[in-house]
Amino acid sequence: MLNKTYSFLNPDSPFKILGAGRTDSKVSSLNGAFELFVEHPILDFDTFLMDFNKNLPSDIRLLSIESVDANFNIIKDSKTKEYHYFFSFGSKNHPFSAPFITNYIDELNLDLMKQGASLFAGTHDFSVYTASVKPNTVTVREIDACTIEPNDVLTANFFPEQSYILKVVGNGFMRYQIRMIMGALVQLGKNELTLDEIKASLDTGSTHKLNTIAPGSGLMLNQLHFNN
Repeated sequence: MLNKTYSFLNPDSPFKILGAGRTDSKVSSLNGAFELFVEHPILDFDTFLMDFNKNLPSDIRLLSIESVDANFNIIKDSKTKEYHYFFSFGSKNHPFSAPFITNYIDELNLDLMKQGASLFAGTHDFSVYTASVKPNTVTVREIDACTIEPNDVLTANFFPEQSYILKVVGNGFMRYQIRMIMGALVQLGKNELTLDEIKASLDTGSTHKLNTIAPGSGLMLNQLHFNN
């Protein structure tokens, strides 16, 4: 929609847009970024922002715009991403919650899941935690933090009384990586996996097969910070 909107507002102006990272279907983004390349400088940022927002769909809003150095590359420059995965368990949610919070009817051992989440922090081989590993894919990644905390970010009168967030912070993630981490933690919470099995799954050469990928609707890109 960004390309379509810019073309509509500037039909005769060549441009290119690069995003900081894609997200899966149904995944939300609270703080994303994109880089816009244009032939002629934008002279009035306030007017540009107002016109762009006026013509974007209602589920997308630009927050700010600024000039960057010619050497800046939104894809390759160092950045930190914080993803939130929202979930609840134990009873069925109001249907209106479905786009925001993944609901597990089964009881989950939350304390055990918190222990399991901490195992993902640090540098590990996440080959098991992606849908498919392509040639030359770097599967050894570092996660700065991985915790489960009460949900104090999203609220609504139709949300369950208690819900939780898996918070994951790192500089780069593979396809489905966070959703598969969440899936493994749910299996742990159901006593279908052990802490030792999760530890072993993070070793290079692990043959562990995960059978749960958490739905995309519970996942949100919460923060994106550029480190330069």
